[in-house]
Amino acid sequence: MTTHQLGTRCCIAGGGPAGIMLGYLLARAGIEVIVLEKWPDFFRDFRGDTIHPSTMDILKELGLLDEFLTLPHSEMEHMTIHFGKTEVTVADLRHVPAACKFIAFMPQWDFLTFLATNGKTYPSFHLMMETEVTDLVEENGRVVGLKAVGKENGSEKAYEIRADLVVGADGRHSIVREKGEFKVEELGAPIDVLWFRIGKSGTDDKQSLGYLNRGAGLIMLDRADYWQCAFIIEKGKYEEVKARGLEAFRTRIANLAGLSEEVLAEVDSWDKVKFLSVSVDHVQAWAREGLVLIGDAAHAMSPIGGVGINYAVQDAVAAANILIPAFTNETNAPSLALLQKIQARRAHPALRMQRLQVFIQDKILSPVLHARGDIRAPWFMYLLTALPILRRIPARIIGIGFQPEHVSNRTS
Repeated sequence: MTTHQLGTRCCIAGGGPAGIMLGYLLARAGIEVIVLEKWPDFFRDFRGDTIHPSTMDILKELGLLDEFLTLPHSEMEHMTIHFGKTEVTVADLRHVPAACKFIAFMPQWDFLTFLATNGKTYPSFHLMMETEVTDLVEENGRVVGLKAVGKENGSEKAYEIRADLVVGADGRHSIVREKGEFKVEELGAPIDVLWFRIGKSGTDDKQSLGYLNRGAGLIMLDRADYWQCAFIIEKGKYEEVKARGLEAFRTRIANLAGLSEEVLAEVDSWDKVKFLSVSVDHVQAWAREGLVLIGDAAHAMSPIGGVGINYAVQDAVAAANILIPAFTNETNAPSLALLQKIQARRAHPALRMQRLQVFIQDKILSPVLHARGDIRAPWFMYLLTALPILRRIPARIIGIGFQPEHVSNRTS
């Protein structure tokens, strides 16, 4: 197979939120960038859906917010969770210091398509779909590019893409991270998630976001005409759940969320239930000569709080703020010291959120998953009911996050 040679200033592996946003920002500043996405489209039904106020602030800074809000989406101002038979409003987003005081639920493929479409308005933005990274290209200990295999007219096509900088934004199962031999530290996750969808017929439009009781948890995300559901189970228990059968699975969910079993009838095959192995980890060093990791490739987040997209976008903005002046003013490749500034900027807020997620997993979810009877809300949850003003604290942590980023005027 003939290998086709390409060259660019920056080559980004991964067309998720981190990769597409960074590609957009670099192209907007006139920097040549190639983004590689291994799938033929963005349609992954079990990616995160939550676009938080901090991300919408960035879209506003880029002049994209009004257009973004015309896309089909639903909005959530309050986060309400049932602990056993007690309903608790855990976050009130109406007071967050942001342009949009709500979380927008939008299928991730719509969000990525939106960013990619706007990226393509810049001649220096190049998106190669159905092109998978296979290896790094190294010379004298420095990463100078990527090897990849794509498809063209049904036939495989090999590429070697030389770049001044390679960015690994290819998610929690990152090939770039593996090939770069980055050391990963696991923080632990006692849960796994089963994803499925149910129609809205027979349900209440005001269903709670979450239900926790009797050894299980359920999250219900509003996708306008159906619910995207995440059933939380103990780590490693998927085969046990399957062994009990689909009918038992549907009955358990119906009892948990107060739904009729008819609502769940469409979940008639395990093929309609997708397994997600949850991991919470981070690499010890994000960069080496010629290469930097961002997003889940650098720090895989738990689905708790739905913050993964937003921390990936924050990483992309921070990386752009640091890289664009260097790309603009210098012809040389970015130095390792410059790449390390990205980790210095973003590692601490990512780790703070991960530690909070691990705390919630260990102190709230694990006891629920081991319970065999009705549970009660943890004592501190009752404070949120007694003192509603306290709901602003989790709202800010979830909606804005630790150390939100802003698009630098220098990167325009």
